[in-house]
Amino acid sequence: MTSEHEPDAVIRFDQVHKSFGPQVVFRGLSLEIRRGEIIALVGGSGCGKSVLLKLILGLLRCDDGRVYVDGEDITRHTEPQLLPIRRKVGMVFQNGALFDSLNVFDNIAYPLRERGVRSERALSERVAEVLEVVGLPGIEHKMPAELSGGMRKRVSLARAVAEVPQVVLYDEPTTGLDPVNVRRISELIVDLRERLNTTAVVVTHDLASAYLVSDRMAMLAEGRVIAVDATPRFRRSRNPTVHEFLSAMEIGGDSEEHPT
Repeated sequence: MTSEHEPDAVIRFDQVHKSFGPQVVFRGLSLEIRRGEIIALVGGSGCGKSVLLKLILGLLRCDDGRVYVDGEDITRHTEPQLLPIRRKVGMVFQNGALFDSLNVFDNIAYPLRERGVRSERALSERVAEVLEVVGLPGIEHKMPAELSGGMRKRVSLARAVAEVPQVVLYDEPTTGLDPVNVRRISELIVDLRERLNTTAVVVTHDLASAYLVSDRMAMLAEGRVIAVDATPRFRRSRNPTVHEFLSAMEIGGDSEEHPT
């Protein structure tokens, strides 16, 4: 990490501290995410990767430090002040988080309706467009229970990008998928960045996917970012903690539970 700010950082964490009672998650975490990049966040169980995503959305507040989104300090924003920030950020949850009682069309249309889109024609056109983008045309009337795990993930992706956000946050996007779907989702993350000119933050324990999608990788440990670098250099890191973590993951994988 350098002392100078990235000239075009779309998200910036500045000396962030966060605890949950006696459990300390961040101890002065600093990280800058560049506009237009895909950055993969890795680290052991409980290191705070999902907490970091929630701080970007304002779903959690840091105890000290600052969080900036698109140049705006959101650290003490009220809920009404956070609304325009959240419109800039799409979120893909680990389990997809689709509404089981709604069909695919209504799942994808839901955030658009929440933002005030009332024209059924406009909704139909946008839903059809994003389903085409994720390779699932014509499934608007299917229910989530009728979809495979990979299809549910892609519908979740379609919903996240329906409003063309500046930033897309991915929380374990390949968890529970077979290798074919892992690669499909990974390629889709890259494709969406190219099509929509977005920034992507990918929290993952899947190193194969992280290596495939990311421009840079960052590792969280000991309450801070201990290493961040371009992915090829990160993979060759001489940092002993990074080297040990990557070696262990490549040998046996990770059974992370993600409490934070």
